[in-house]
Amino acid sequence: MIHGLFALRRAPIHDATSRLLTRTFAPTRLYQTPLVRRLQTQAWEPLRPPNPADLPKPRTRKIKPPFTKRRWVRRLAVVSTLLGTAYLVDRQFYAASITRSLRTFYTGLLIGLDYKINFRAHPPLANSIEHLHARNAQRIFDLLRHNGGLYLKIGQAIAMQSAILPPEFQKMFQKMFDDAPQNEWWEVEKVVREDFGKSVEEVFGISFTREDGRGIMEKTARASASVAQVHWARLADGREVAIKIQKREIAQQVGWDLWAFKVVAKAYTWWFQIPIYTLVPYISERLMLETDFENEANNAAEMRELVHGEKRLAGRVYIPAVYRELSSKRVMTAEWIEGVRLWDKEGITGRWQGGWRNGSPGAGGGQLPPIPKTNTKLDTHFPPDAPKNSAFKPDRSDWRGKNHKGGLGVSLKTTMNTIVDLFSAQMFLWGAVHCDPHPGNIFIRRLPNGQPEVVLIDHGLYIRMNPGFRHQYSLFWKSLLAFDNETIQEIATSWGVGHADIFASATLMRPYQGGDNAVMNELKKGWEGKDQAERAFEMQSRGRDAIKLMLADDKKWPQELIFIGRNLRIVQGNNQFLGSPVNRIKITGLWASRALTESPDLSYSERWKNWVKHLRFRAVLVLTDFAFFWSRIKQVTGFGRGMEDDIEDRMKAMAKDFGVELQHGVFEG
Repeated sequence: MIHGLFALRRAPIHDATSRLLTRTFAPTRLYQTPLVRRLQTQAWEPLRPPNPADLPKPRTRKIKPPFTKRRWVRRLAVVSTLLGTAYLVDRQFYAASITRSLRTFYTGLLIGLDYKINFRAHPPLANSIEHLHARNAQRIFDLLRHNGGLYLKIGQAIAMQSAILPPEFQKMFQKMFDDAPQNEWWEVEKVVREDFGKSVEEVFGISFTREDGRGIMEKTARASASVAQVHWARLADGREVAIKIQKREIAQQVGWDLWAFKVVAKAYTWWFQIPIYTLVPYISERLMLETDFENEANNAAEMRELVHGEKRLAGRVYIPAVYRELSSKRVMTAEWIEGVRLWDKEGITGRWQGGWRNGSPGAGGGQLPPIPKTNTKLDTHFPPDAPKNSAFKPDRSDWRGKNHKGGLGVSLKTTMNTIVDLFSAQMFLWGAVHCDPHPGNIFIRRLPNGQPEVVLIDHGLYIRMNPGFRHQYSLFWKSLLAFDNETIQEIATSWGVGHADIFASATLMRPYQGGDNAVMNELKKGWEGKDQAERAFEMQSRGRDAIKLMLADDKKWPQELIFIGRNLRIVQGNNQFLGSPVNRIKITGLWASRALTESPDLSYSERWKNWVKHLRFRAVLVLTDFAFFWSRIKQVTGFGRGMEDDIEDRMKAMAKDFGVELQHGVFEG
């Protein structure tokens, strides 16, 4: 009874203590368990160690190699297998496109980090800025050479504009014009079969076993470029043709290559704050079209018709015919041209030894002399299997004389005048511009009357100018030579150019002296108290700022100007290489002014007003002749190198204020 009462009296105290301890030590309801009182019922005994007899028998320990090493060996084997499989699949089915893209990203990242860290007056990880440029130029060269294909085409495009790059890059790009390696014959056969569904023999009607009534074809390419190679062939009907065959891997690589190009350009635009990516899609589109030989055939046919219909060029310019029935997207068959390349000055000007009133083979669109039946080269080097080193094209160089030192005997001035006329007509009159007029794409032949004939080939890279833009560009060129600063400023502003003087100089390829030169005067400030390294860094930083001024509003910038500027620069380089025989700027300006009078989009009254302005403009251009003649006099007497070289010297002096060191040796030849 007493014990029961005592238990009842203690119960509230126990409950209260439990609640208190629960609130104190249990933060959540999950741990709210009642306290349990445990009583010791056994007698206390001291701790004793266990009896060994009661313990289980020991087990033998297995000795294994370290588990970590085995795991990494296994991982390495799996990764190596996956990478090897991916590499083989990429090489077999994608022409190594993924590998080439990864190589591009790695090189681009390496160069970007190098410039981000070391582009300063005193680079921490380079001896000088020149050393920084040199090692990155070598990295780019190795990338372009190793990847090949369209990368070489991009490298050659950059090379044509590399005069604005540091000298280390200019020297590297001089090596970008070497012939590319040609594909094996089995690859040529595969491309033809894929495009036509027939063998080479069936498509072109040729035979490699010397069958009567069939043509012949050389398995060794006469020329090999980055995208295609050219083989000589004679069809069964006697026509000699140039068969341009795209390299088999290009179709698989072009999409990946242009994508990698866009990614790197996008990254650099963001990283270095230079507005270049806006131009990349347009450039990529042009390069993609250059791999479509049906597009090239269309361009060639259009230019052939335009030249034939222009009385000022007919008989002076020739565009080879394209045979559509033997052409496809990756194969183009055109008329074979025998001529002298523009880079062969001795071949153009050497004494003519081909006979009176005779022209060079095929000149004027005439038929090439037939292959003689007694041609020992053909009879001797035509085994049934046609080995790769066989050459079947007949040698038609007898017009060079017995010593093989003769030439066409034509005037460099007349030749270059025709070239400038042709490309000026394309820009200002037709709006269809061939953007790759380097010396390898221009042949010179001698007409029976002793005058030169210019043959233009490789019509893959063209741009189209709409009538409104073409009219603007003609007016801009005319205003440059007339020092019409108000019109220049108005047009440049509409194109998104930040400063008209800079763009005017870039267009003329010489310093424009009609503006206020405010930017030039500002750039010349701030040289005092700086050492040579700091000045070099400051100059190159200003070069980057000059690009930003040129592309102040990239949304307004006419993207056609990229390739038009390329055309102008190459034509200037050609004139310079030939010794500046013509006043290129005057000829170009005359075509620009003439186009304003002949534009079909103008009314009769506007056309008449432009004719009056054109006559006045011709009188103004007479002043440029004095500068040209003075340059010629100095050149003849040995005190000068020609008008184009004088212009280059002034451009170099101006470019230094923008942080650019011009080197134009890259354009020679």
